[in-house]
Amino acid sequence: MCGLISVCGNQMSLDECRTAAKCLQVRGPDSEKWITLPDGIMGFHRLAIMGLHAQGMQPFHAFNNYCVCNGEIYNYQELAKQDLKDVSLTSGSDCEVLLPLWEAYGSDMFAKLDGEFALVLYLSAENEWIAARDPMGIRPLFYGYQTSNQRIAFASEMKALQPFCQNIHPFPIGSYYRNGKFHRYHDCAETSQYFLCDDLSVITQGIRTRLEAAVVKRLNSDVPIGFLLSGGLDSSLVCAIAAKHSKTPIQTFAIGMEQDAIDLSYARQVAQFIGSEHTEFFMNQETVRQILPEVIYRLESYDITTVRASLAMYLLCKNIKETTDIKVLLSGEVSDELFGYKYTDYAPSPEAFQEEAQKRIRELYEYDVLRADRCISAHGLEARVPFSDTEFISYVMHIDPRDKINRYGIGKYLLRSAFDNHDLPASIRMREKAAFSDAVGHSLADDLKAYAESRYTDEEFNKQSERYCYHAKPFTKEALWYREIFESFYPGQAALITDYWMPNRSWPNCDVNDPSARVLENYGASGF
Repeated sequence: MCGLISVCGNQMSLDECRTAAKCLQVRGPDSEKWITLPDGIMGFHRLAIMGLHAQGMQPFHAFNNYCVCNGEIYNYQELAKQDLKDVSLTSGSDCEVLLPLWEAYGSDMFAKLDGEFALVLYLSAENEWIAARDPMGIRPLFYGYQTSNQRIAFASEMKALQPFCQNIHPFPIGSYYRNGKFHRYHDCAETSQYFLCDDLSVITQGIRTRLEAAVVKRLNSDVPIGFLLSGGLDSSLVCAIAAKHSKTPIQTFAIGMEQDAIDLSYARQVAQFIGSEHTEFFMNQETVRQILPEVIYRLESYDITTVRASLAMYLLCKNIKETTDIKVLLSGEVSDELFGYKYTDYAPSPEAFQEEAQKRIRELYEYDVLRADRCISAHGLEARVPFSDTEFISYVMHIDPRDKINRYGIGKYLLRSAFDNHDLPASIRMREKAAFSDAVGHSLADDLKAYAESRYTDEEFNKQSERYCYHAKPFTKEALWYREIFESFYPGQAALITDYWMPNRSWPNCDVNDPSARVLENYGASGF
């Protein structure tokens, strides 16, 4: 997952930059490199995935320009053959194409990149800084303004900027920065021009073809790859596709609470069906409480559902790191935003469903995408997210929302219909959705809520919540508990997320005080 930092101007020393960026070492534990430039400093902590030798180390230098990139450029070979025929590429790193592409296309290059990336360029001749981020924000990037000189600085995580910056913000997704301004080069959620008018059979085939392509392109790696398998539809599809295209059995991993792990049995069914080498891990309430502050520190978030789901994912990745040689993990995030949650069954109209999907896609880098990045990168591993594939998202977002709303008696009908019983057993393919934080065991969230209730009297809760009324005021004792931990690490930085992830309260049956689908009337057999 690599960690980068770039500081504009000459107010900070190299030692000061290195000290601030020590927190990024977990993202790139293999090696690090720093360079001092005429107008600043670039630093890079490397997790070697492609082009493992020294030539693949960043910052890259070409055409008298410099570049650091945390990312995977999946079409780098195509770009090298078609757009950079006269350029000699020697490192084997997919990111080596970036500086030649800039030389050829300038800022138009960003729309050409098919991948997950956060990058910073320094142009020597112009003495200018450029930065950019992928359309879904799969790779994190933050910017802030230095207290000493008000010059901009960039880093993979907010915590690296915190010692010397004020006004720190997430870098806008699908955008690039140049000459003090942010420019949007791609909006994954934009669908104003048209909707697909094909038959459902054509549409489901389009879903299948594009999802398979998204998974396959993410199997290219010079290091071992593993798969997070919850037993739900999304991760199971990713694993099934990968298994079909792999010459050897893939390695899958699942986790659950010791006493009531709901999803482990389903994950086991999938693993047996696709023939994967499957490993299960367990956790308990004591461990969950113990790692909570560490998880919130790594997340840089206090959102309830993000924290809950991260606890299991963080421990799962920790176990994978400690017991295997895997360095890349594929996971199933982003499907819900495209095809629907349990609460989107209550969308009052197809138009409302589409608007909600657009909102979720545009904000997801603050929630599930952030969770996947931090839980995986905290253990020196890389996340790849097939459902975030730009072409796949564009296709699904352009499906008429009248075909995507739940008028079939089960959510995600189109995604389920795109695959058949040869891909997954019907018990998995047609299984009702259960949120990850519930499906690892209902006791996880139940214990967290009960413990939070015991921490505060009602009077204490009301009084202490008022301290945060300026942004995302806690509305439950659990929310207050997480917020207080967050503020102990990141005082005054609550605006890093827009608000709590919650169902759309304006919709019927969705005005609830807990993000779990378990509180919805249509939860039914989900998670059982």
